[in-house]
Amino acid sequence: MALSRSARLGSLATAAASFFLLAASSAPTPGADGIGDPYFPQLGNGGFDARHYALDVAYNPDTDRLDGRTTLTARATQNLSAFDLDLQKLDVTRIEVNGRRARFTREGDEIHITPRGPLARGKDFTVTVTYGGVPEPLNGPIVFGSDYGWMKTADGVFVACEPNAASTWFPSSDHPSDKATYDIRITAPKGLTAVSNGRLISTRDRGAETVTHWRESRPMATYLATATIGKFDVRTGKTPAGTPIYVAIDPVLANSNSVDVYAVTAEATDYWSQVFGPYPFEETGAIVDDMPEAGFSLEVQSKPAYSAVRSETTIVHELAHQWFGDSVSVAHWKDVWLNEGFATYAQWLWAEHKGTRSAHDSFLAGYGQRPADSSFWQTTVADPQRDTMFASAVYQRGAMTLQMLRERIGDTAFFKLLPAWTKLHRYGNASTADFIALAEKISGQQLDDLFRTWLFTTGKPAL
Repeated sequence: MALSRSARLGSLATAAASFFLLAASSAPTPGADGIGDPYFPQLGNGGFDARHYALDVAYNPDTDRLDGRTTLTARATQNLSAFDLDLQKLDVTRIEVNGRRARFTREGDEIHITPRGPLARGKDFTVTVTYGGVPEPLNGPIVFGSDYGWMKTADGVFVACEPNAASTWFPSSDHPSDKATYDIRITAPKGLTAVSNGRLISTRDRGAETVTHWRESRPMATYLATATIGKFDVRTGKTPAGTPIYVAIDPVLANSNSVDVYAVTAEATDYWSQVFGPYPFEETGAIVDDMPEAGFSLEVQSKPAYSAVRSETTIVHELAHQWFGDSVSVAHWKDVWLNEGFATYAQWLWAEHKGTRSAHDSFLAGYGQRPADSSFWQTTVADPQRDTMFASAVYQRGAMTLQMLRERIGDTAFFKLLPAWTKLHRYGNASTADFIALAEKISGQQLDDLFRTWLFTTGKPAL
């Protein structure tokens, strides 16, 4: 069929308009300077998906100076003209994108990077940042009023970064929704031990220094990365079920606590593997450092880091996080009860397993000791707000929610739900809505009222 001249001109005009519309829609644009988490709007970055970090850091405890070279491999999720990375306070001397020097500017904690040419959507690229300085820990109300992040010790450094301190020591997309694998090489003075995530690949002396290479081959949130350095007594082996284990304990603490960290770590790793599903990482373990100023411990991926706060119940809590928080990470920080409520409930399950108290009785004890006018009941667990995201209610009322769920749907459905959750979202991210949907699917019950009462409403619920 032939077209008239006017029809042909009309068709050409339509085609031209379509071409320019397509060209405009695919024109390279800058990635967002944050993923838009309500608690930390500029954490993480838009326009790309982090795939792998190669961290090469050298630390001198005498001067407290860190020199680093980080290479991030990422995949563009849009046609990128520029993109951001998060880095707090440290000085940047050079940035390369795909091996070519790139322009950059700094604004607050953001590095704005402009490569020499646009980066195509769906294609991998590398960005290498050379930087250095004296890392500073963060503080404020968020983590119980404690310092957190890069914390100097008597013989090195204790590194525990939840929620927003990974970018105090390496440039990153510093949000748990952007997970990646890691190679971490740490250079430290000879005589000190550097402990990080995953498996130890190699240790070699280089003059007066030792270079230690660790590899985390499973996706990891930035805040779970560590480069803890100091004098440690190291014990390695396997749990009874065969999971490799690496436990590093500061010799100052060797005889100061009655808990056998190695034994409890091995036992709890194997027990949680039965309850929550297969252990999600290549190695389990612990880092026990003499850092009493840090009033917390952290579920560092594959090796929880314990400061002066440690006990059997702390160990089982942090190991439960390997499933709830590390393997299955929050989609946004307001969902943090999915980490802390589950790990606290694991403590109740451990007591039940040991025959010392049922989870039901643990629930009643926590419920009964807090009167209705206690401020404890005024936290909205499903959205506790940034500065109170680690309020006790997130832990305890989160655990109470799980006990109420267990009693509503029964043990068969409940203990089917836990491993189903960790399997469905293994190495990924999930939200409170995702958990509610799975609980309803497995139980065959409508559970809106339960979760509305315990997670989304303030006040002491009636039993």
